[in-house]
Amino acid sequence: MANTPLMPKATAVWLVDNTALSFTQIASFCKLHPLEVKAIADGEAAQGIKGLDPILTGQLSREEVEKAQRDPNYQLKLQGSKVVVPESKRKGPRYTPVSRRQDRPNAILWLVRNHPELKDAQIMRLVGTTKPTIAAIRDRTHWNSANLTPSDPVTLGLCSQLELDMEVEKAAKNAPLPMAGEVNETLMSVEDSTSEDAIAAAFSLDPSKPIQREEEEEIDADAVFAKLNSLKSETQDDDEEDDENR
Repeated sequence: MANTPLMPKATAVWLVDNTALSFTQIASFCKLHPLEVKAIADGEAAQGIKGLDPILTGQLSREEVEKAQRDPNYQLKLQGSKVVVPESKRKGPRYTPVSRRQDRPNAILWLVRNHPELKDAQIMRLVGTTKPTIAAIRDRTHWNSANLTPSDPVTLGLCSQLELDMEVEKAAKNAPLPMAGEVNETLMSVEDSTSEDAIAAAFSLDPSKPIQREEEEEIDADAVFAKLNSLKSETQDDDEEDDENR
């Protein structure tokens, strides 16, 4: 239990009005400054605040107040609660409000795509669904599969970011270790990807060297003219044959 009483100023107002405790005793119990308690007694502070009886709320016993009134050096002690309410443990899947249930398939699709390492039991804890629904969304056999849109369950209000992070971290710890000799593909660091060697390798260009081009085949002028002459002579022969035939 906290060491500060409920509604400290209201409690101080009641103690000032109904007890003979000193300002120091009230200030120590309510975690206030003695001058602030004096201002409450003078009516300069906490105006309009209704006093809260700490005896009625179970924060102080009457014997404790009387003992402090007899001894000005005695410090009041906050009384602990006599009733211990056990923390209720939730069993089964998470309860989802009716207004949010239509968003669960979208949240499941988001979890399946972005965190495939999560087990079905973890998804059930996060969004409050069932295994058949998760299996149908994984296999694309859900009745509304064509209209589903991946949506973050935290944004939809189906779970908190802390709960999602805890489940993802737990799934990462339980993930199987890579086999010996298997190479894990990871992204390069910013320093490695922006270094001069990396940039030069990416563009494969060295500005200090001239661009090499394929050597063009040398053209033989004599061969070209010889070929043209042969074609010209063949054309003349064809013309002469045509004239003879006429």
